[in-house]
Amino acid sequence: MKILILNGPNINLLGDREPNVYGTLTLEKIEHELSDFAKSLNTELVFFQSNVEGEIVNTIQKAKYEWNCDGIIINPAAYTHTSVAIRDAICAVNLPTVEVHISNIHNREEFRKHSFIAPVCIGQISGFGADSYKLGLKGLVNIISS
Repeated sequence: MKILILNGPNINLLGDREPNVYGTLTLEKIEHELSDFAKSLNTELVFFQSNVEGEIVNTIQKAKYEWNCDGIIINPAAYTHTSVAIRDAICAVNLPTVEVHISNIHNREEFRKHSFIAPVCIGQISGFGADSYKLGLKGLVNIISS
């Protein structure tokens, strides 16, 4: 099984960016830990991070049509609340997708409580820090495998 782990804007700054909200783990460390976890699920991961909305859309399309991924874990970050383009790309490829967030977006500013992405995903996980990725991956693998 192959899963795309897709991260949106400013996730590349983890470790330095608002550690009181996002923790102190870097994206590189999260990816390393997630790779180790994926091995226990017999799952291959493809990682991509971009601050550019169009690159994220292109990567969602590549997940299906070039990389033959079975599903997507996406942390759309700020694009969660603004991007119809990312939502439409997820619909277009019709791959099972889980939206994840490090912080609890429902316990933050009012504008962060709305997600354009969640309604086209099989689930959303937020508020568990870096473990949100592992929880999302485990759930996605279980659904794809069943």
